[in-house]
Amino acid sequence: MSVENIYTPRQQYVLLIVCLVGLAGLILLGLGSYITAFLGAGVLYVVLRPWFTALVHRRHWNRQLVTALLLVFAVVVIIMPFTGLVLMLVNRIRLYAQDTSQIMTVLHLVEQKTGYQFTTENNVRGLIEQVVGWLSTRIPSLASGLLHFIVIIGLMLFTLYFMFVQEETFLRGLRRYLPFREATLQELGDSLRNTVNANVLGQALIALVQAAFTGLTLWIFGVEDALFWGTLAFFTAFIPVLGTPLVWGPAAIFKLAQGHVGQGVGILLVGVIVIINIDNLLRIVLAKRMGDIHPLITLAGVVLGVELFGILGLVMGPLLLSYLIVLVGVFERENGLLKRFQTEPQLPATAPLVPPAGPLPPLPQ
Repeated sequence: MSVENIYTPRQQYVLLIVCLVGLAGLILLGLGSYITAFLGAGVLYVVLRPWFTALVHRRHWNRQLVTALLLVFAVVVIIMPFTGLVLMLVNRIRLYAQDTSQIMTVLHLVEQKTGYQFTTENNVRGLIEQVVGWLSTRIPSLASGLLHFIVIIGLMLFTLYFMFVQEETFLRGLRRYLPFREATLQELGDSLRNTVNANVLGQALIALVQAAFTGLTLWIFGVEDALFWGTLAFFTAFIPVLGTPLVWGPAAIFKLAQGHVGQGVGILLVGVIVIINIDNLLRIVLAKRMGDIHPLITLAGVVLGVELFGILGLVMGPLLLSYLIVLVGVFERENGLLKRFQTEPQLPATAPLVPPAGPLPPLPQ
């Protein structure tokens, strides 16, 4: 006995889409903060895929062996150093928050030189506590979230493993379910790869070089704890326009306030002439090889990313905005092709089998 369905075929189609979107929303809501693991796996896949292709597809190495080597490389060279820098930054900021005497000493020296009192110890302590509270919600800490940190790293490596081992299935699924033409998919892949290279490899290389020069400069001119300030410069280098001057600028002011004019002027000269120009030079060189990202996109992406993903948002935020711009460009081209296809006159599928009017031409002799 068949039962008649109350929905029309169109209503069934719409309800199916609503169910798919609703389930996908619930899954994303349930994953919550673990989304960064899958985003990180995608970024590492794009960064490491050229090596995977060269070793597996060209030299025919064992796929599982190459994948294992790439995972070890990602952990040792990328994940562990970045985690160490973050933990060092968190611990030192908390140390300065507990003991504000060093900061107050600097502020008192500046007040003596300028003759203007602009703060008190209570205000400074309150401001630092606010900064530490804000950072504690956005910078992961092994002490307070060891399980959360392990789960994120595990999910990222697990996802990355299957993206490499089952690469053909993964790419076939993308081609099948993404709503783009084959040529558009190729163009989209190239654009996203250039975006990842520019935001991850390019920006990380620029930040590393600037941080090294900043730390070395501060150490040469006698600034205490130069290693910490160089580490801080690595993170501030991701911020456009401001960048490393947030580190070596106050250091120069501190030296000038202490009466060490030569050291303060030296830090300013090296910062303005060397460190800033290194940033500009590397951006010009890397823009030709990896692509160029507008500073406004990077700045807005950093603000968005840190709010959503914490310290990883320094990289993820600009990537999301860049992906949005790439997808808008793809939509614009696809929409233009569709409109042009709809406005062009359509030729008949087959020519009519009707002889032309008038007398038939004479047969050849």
